[in-house]
Amino acid sequence: MRLLRVLSFAVAGALFATATAAAAADRIYTLKIGDPARREKTVPVATDTIVDTRAGEPIVPAQLAERLKNTRLLLVGETHTSTEAHRVQLRVVQALVEAGRQVLIGLEMFPYTEQAALDRWIAGTEAEADWVKTARWYEHWGYHWEYYRDIFLYARSKRLPMFAVNTPRDVVTAVRRKGFANLTPEEAAHIPTEVDVESDDHMTFFKASFAEGDAMHGGMSPDAWKGMLSAQATWDATMGSNAVKALEEHGGPGAIMVVLVGSGHVAYGVGIERQARRWFDGEIRTLVPVPARDDTGPIGEVSATYADIVWGVAHEDAARFPSTGISTRADTKAGLRQVIIVEKDSPAARAGVAVGDYLVSLDGTPVPDRETMNIVMAGKTWGDTATLVVRRGDKDVPLTLAFKRK
Repeated sequence: MRLLRVLSFAVAGALFATATAAAAADRIYTLKIGDPARREKTVPVATDTIVDTRAGEPIVPAQLAERLKNTRLLLVGETHTSTEAHRVQLRVVQALVEAGRQVLIGLEMFPYTEQAALDRWIAGTEAEADWVKTARWYEHWGYHWEYYRDIFLYARSKRLPMFAVNTPRDVVTAVRRKGFANLTPEEAAHIPTEVDVESDDHMTFFKASFAEGDAMHGGMSPDAWKGMLSAQATWDATMGSNAVKALEEHGGPGAIMVVLVGSGHVAYGVGIERQARRWFDGEIRTLVPVPARDDTGPIGEVSATYADIVWGVAHEDAARFPSTGISTRADTKAGLRQVIIVEKDSPAARAGVAVGDYLVSLDGTPVPDRETMNIVMAGKTWGDTATLVVRRGDKDVPLTLAFKRK
């Protein structure tokens, strides 16, 4: 069963929240949290149908800009490997531009320290392929460039400023591992001075985002859960803070900041929206694409608090591009990346990759870091195979990855 990524790869590979499509339908979409006025209500989900959950009525794309006329901060969720989700994001941006709004775009995939790369993109000073390399796309993000290419090309053609709103990955890791009080001054400088980590609704959503029976997280202590939630909240607060700052510094009175970000940071208003309201009094709205069905059948309905606008999209049997199905972390002692998760029924699982293995090479290219691994994988398509060499104990073991859809 294809995995629905509810929360992104977070905290340098240590926070990896996934849920099966069936679990998502039962648990993620129908939680009774968020706005008290709507939490007991549901709205239907159908392909190519948009529902304004505040008004409780369907709308068409031509009405979208009017519904958002007072919105200053719009959070548009995504499943990173969903072509349908990115199509919706592009349509939202286009609708706002065509309505005459000044549109600024905030991006999760780059830490704010890499803003110069986005400035170069909009300026058009580099060829596309060169920019992908110099911006270190596959280091900062990792998901295939083609998923986002149309959005970036449109932004450049319309000279829509794009802003990096994330924080460096190692800072979020530091929050999870040692808490706010023990951050170094250098680490603390990258995050807002106030982060709200006390939300029962956020914890409810956070725990529901993991698959039932998740071996990695199922036995965690309350303190461990709180540490992970603190890292997530830090992530949300930093993206909200940076998006608001860019809007205030670069946007006019009628400008709208459209933040493109994983749905786990948007759903139920418990993520970026909740954090941003601490210092922003303008109107914030959320929009999330939701598949009308999953591998087991129709989704049917979602909680009216899941997002202010729910856009039903078509079910995708598989991601557009293959992945290995493994998560890793750096091991400074070994100088290699160690496998910490192998997704069930993934190419890696079928090839025999095991937790604890170390990645040595992929198709003959040494892969000591995530960027190199992602670059090699970007050249793969469905039907391809690849030779992955892993170090297991004192032996290097060659394994064959077959990228086949079910």
